[in-house]
Amino acid sequence: MNQPQGYDYFDVAADVGVAAWGPTLEEAFRQTALGVFALIVDAEGVEERESRELSASGETREDLLVNWSNECLYLHDIEGFLPRRIQFPIFEERRITCRLVGEPLESGRHRVGIVVKAATYHQLSVKKTARGWEIRLILDV
Repeated sequence: MNQPQGYDYFDVAADVGVAAWGPTLEEAFRQTALGVFALIVDAEGVEERESRELSASGETREDLLVNWSNECLYLHDIEGFLPRRIQFPIFEERRITCRLVGEPLESGRHRVGIVVKAATYHQLSVKKTARGWEIRLILDV
């Protein structure tokens, strides 16, 4: 965590954990999603050709993160869409609207990684620290 924002992974029995951080909660959410999608496909091969919008809501920050992460995964499952960049026209305490900029999966061109089924509440952590915001999210793979 030497950079102001980013993501890394941690081991969990039979699943994968994403640790993400950023100076703002919005940036920590962004880094979490980028970390999730980097497991699915090598992001370097994803081009910014199209965009998709999606929204999510939640009663708590944790609910919001899990609901939004699962909406992003649902978009990938249904359309094969891969984001390269994520923008938040609306980022509020209980709801967000984001624009995912990227392209649909092309199996011959994109290097595919693992299948991520869902974001979970297991050991979920969204907290403010002296350096900004830190998130720990475990994914069902």
